[in-house]
Amino acid sequence: MTVAGNVLIITVIQIEPRLHTPMYFFLTNLSFLDICYTSTNVPQMLSNMAGSKKTIPFSGCATQMYFSLSFGMIECVLLGVMAYDRYVAICHPLHYTVTMDRNTCVKLAAVSWCSSFLSAMSICVLTLALPYCGPNVLNHFFCEVPSVLRLACTDTSLTELVVFIFSILLVFIPFLLIVVSYVRILLSVQRMRSASGRHKALSTCASHLTVVALFYGTAIFMYMRPQSKSSRAGGKVIAVFYTVATPMLNPLIYSLRNRDVKGALKRALAKQRK
Repeated sequence: MTVAGNVLIITVIQIEPRLHTPMYFFLTNLSFLDICYTSTNVPQMLSNMAGSKKTIPFSGCATQMYFSLSFGMIECVLLGVMAYDRYVAICHPLHYTVTMDRNTCVKLAAVSWCSSFLSAMSICVLTLALPYCGPNVLNHFFCEVPSVLRLACTDTSLTELVVFIFSILLVFIPFLLIVVSYVRILLSVQRMRSASGRHKALSTCASHLTVVALFYGTAIFMYMRPQSKSSRAGGKVIAVFYTVATPMLNPLIYSLRNRDVKGALKRALAKQRK
């Protein structure tokens, strides 16, 4: 469902000329990212649930941990970039095409991907360098940094501090950018005289705000809270929510709450019938 929904969003954006705008360029990145994010964790998770063999090699665990962390960080930064795009579109509409030109959009997307891959590499190198002398039972549905750190037979406070610092840089700062952007957007919308203009401006932000609430609410709770034994069971549920549920819901959120996407879907289906 996740792969099909996100492939559909990418396809509709690519074949519909009206959607060749910065906002939908970033949405294409988000949909492709959700496909990658889900493909990193869900196949192994389903295999463990369906079969009797519930093991993963250390190399496989390390690979899964790296890409899962990378894609999660990319989504955080990308959601921040999308909020900035909405801020420029609503608060500075006359400068929008100049500020958010194609070259700028590509650079912002590249920064989101590259910075996250490099940051995740630093965290994973520190995590995998720790000694793991047993037990080797991972109390989780997939390999994730907080759960793997619990298996280390040494003090992990330094690694946890590094994780926290990168969480501030790539999770909290983009979230702060989102908050500031939407505060400025709300102030700008309040000054609009036209009720239809206010409604149109807010409707373009509704889908993005819903995705931000779903993803950030769980990710911040998972990575920016003190780790304790009592939080492990809840942590597993939260992790499944932002790695499985959110990527699956994103296409529904953007298609059901976005008139442009719904219109493009209807036109694409009409062409197929003809």
